[in-house]
Amino acid sequence: MSLSWLPNAISLMRIALIAPILILMLQGDFSWALALFILAGFSDGLDGYLAVRFGWSTRLGGLLDPAADKLLITGMFITLAYTQQIPVWLAAVVILRDVVIVAGAMAYNFIVRPVPGEPTRISKLNTALQMLFVLFVLSRAGFNWPDKITITVLGAAVLVTVVISGVDYVWSWSRRARTGE
Repeated sequence: MSLSWLPNAISLMRIALIAPILILMLQGDFSWALALFILAGFSDGLDGYLAVRFGWSTRLGGLLDPAADKLLITGMFITLAYTQQIPVWLAAVVILRDVVIVAGAMAYNFIVRPVPGEPTRISKLNTALQMLFVLFVLSRAGFNWPDKITITVLGAAVLVTVVISGVDYVWSWSRRARTGE
């Protein structure tokens, strides 16, 4: 019996965790939100590992995994801004980048050809920094650790990688569309 469905099931579980995490944050229960967020982050690494290690990669998984990441990050940034844990402008920049990427991918998919679901290195770094930033903000809100300067520096790194990766996506996908790659 093949377990090739497992990475996709893990991605779906990550999507199912989003609502409880956000509800806990809205209720001010940042410690439990942090625990579930850590579980979601672990599941992100686990589904990718299983897909690569055992050759269980699928087109659906190539779409589900980044969709789960985008939904989680978008929900987290909106809720963290709403609860005044982070600046609204930072949440807006992060979300705007994702909207541009998703809209561009959909346009490319319908106008040029199906989008290969391969994130760039800078995008992977950006996602990792966003996850770490959210982890630290939740930890600060729940346990008053780490200090504010650490979160500020990490937030600046998120901002820089958001801008660079957003420009990189627009540039590379525009070039591909023009050349028909």
